[in-house]
Amino acid sequence: MADNQPPSQPFNKDHAEAYDARWKPLSPLSEAMHLLSRGALDGLADNARILCAGVGTGAEILYLGKIYPGWRFTGFDPSEAMLGVCRANLDAAGLSDRCELHHGVVDTLPQSAPFDAATSFLVSHFLTDTDERGAFFHAVAQRLRPGGVFVNADLAPDRSDSSYPALMDIWLNTLALADMDEAGRDRYEEMFGKAVAAHTPEEVEALIAANGFDRPVRYYQAAMIYVWAARKSAA
Repeated sequence: MADNQPPSQPFNKDHAEAYDARWKPLSPLSEAMHLLSRGALDGLADNARILCAGVGTGAEILYLGKIYPGWRFTGFDPSEAMLGVCRANLDAAGLSDRCELHHGVVDTLPQSAPFDAATSFLVSHFLTDTDERGAFFHAVAQRLRPGGVFVNADLAPDRSDSSYPALMDIWLNTLALADMDEAGRDRYEEMFGKAVAAHTPEEVEALIAANGFDRPVRYYQAAMIYVWAARKSAA
């Protein structure tokens, strides 16, 4: 979720260290997202390897790692500061021995055996260019085995829909619960189409399907947040 800092820029040390506490009032949203994502991932092998895009402070690893003790995780993030917080969180949870963290973007990941699944929670909406966003999905698909599961969550409101202004009001009121002031909320509303992609849910689904995946299943929405699951195409 975005702060007053332009979200397309890697988060700095102060932002990273305050990130989890800042968004804790909205944690029920991410908890529901992780719970339902478990349903999409639950059929994986006991020794599954999971790729976590834009891993941030490690929330998905902390959740899944405790439930699936045989899973191993590789997370990457362009912010070294966020990875520092992630490392500390994984150490505290006793999960570091099953995790590898990489500073960079998906294209800079070292070559490895294909992953069984990948997660991308509130990451790709920072790629405002359609081709760049499609290339991100393609790069994730390239690192999965055929049939591998991809769980993707993004901000994806349809700004052309007549309900959009009311939905935005609800979302901004919700962000106020995380102490985002009025000026910050005004900037947030202006981000769509600039710092945050303006692709509709249907356009996101089409981008995923056009870049190495079967048609995604939209299985969760919370206000502006949409979540999909898709499998890497066999061909």
